[in-house]
Amino acid sequence: MGIRRKARIVALQALFEVDSVAHDPEETVDRLIEEAALAEEGGLFARELVGGVLANKERIDSTIQNYAPAWPVAQLAAIDRNILRLAIFEILLNKVPVKAAINEAVELAKTFGSENSARFINGVLGTLVAN
Repeated sequence: MGIRRKARIVALQALFEVDSVAHDPEETVDRLIEEAALAEEGGLFARELVGGVLANKERIDSTIQNYAPAWPVAQLAAIDRNILRLAIFEILLNKVPVKAAINEAVELAKTFGSENSARFINGVLGTLVAN
């Protein structure tokens, strides 16, 4: 598994924890990076992802609401909500190709989400990119 994928997993875990139980984001990321024994480059990437998602959360959540109007953001499964936040941040940041961001999000959904998560994530992100 590559460093960036491990960093995305750490970022997702941190976002999920912060979203679910309101732990301090910096302390959470630091602990998860240490637990995952993530290399320095991966740690920096994970911190960038978490910080970027949290700094742009309102804009990202508004984007989710626009492209998944039948599902209020607060009512989405916490894991799906945070996978979408992570992917949309990466798409908006434009540091990775859009297809790569979607693929990574779908893989995270397959690993951590429910049976329907990957299809849902792919649909929302596909609609966002098409528009």
